[in-house]
Amino acid sequence: MAKESVKARQIKREKLVKKYLKKRMLLKKKKDYEGLQKLPKNSCPVRLRNRCFLTGRARGFIRFYGISRIKFRELASKGYIPGVKKSSW
Repeated sequence: MAKESVKARQIKREKLVKKYLKKRMLLKKKKDYEGLQKLPKNSCPVRLRNRCFLTGRARGFIRFYGISRIKFRELASKGYIPGVKKSSW
C-alpha cells in the first residue's frame, strides 16, 4: 500500500493537469514554448502515474479495471468482478 502522501501528491497533480489543460493546448497550438515553461511542472500530463485507486500501488496496474494485479486477483476470487473467474486446465 502506498503512503498517503504519495496518493495525495497524485491527486494534486491530477487537479493541476485538469486546471491547465485548455491553456496548455492553446500554448501548444501557438507554439509558445516559453509560455509552456512558465506553467507549473505538475500541470504536465506526463508526470501522472497510473495508480490503483484502492491501494495507490503504481506497479502491476490493470488499466481496464483501474486497480493493481493484487487487488484484481483478490476481488476476482471473491466474485466481486462480474464476468471474471479463475481459469484452470
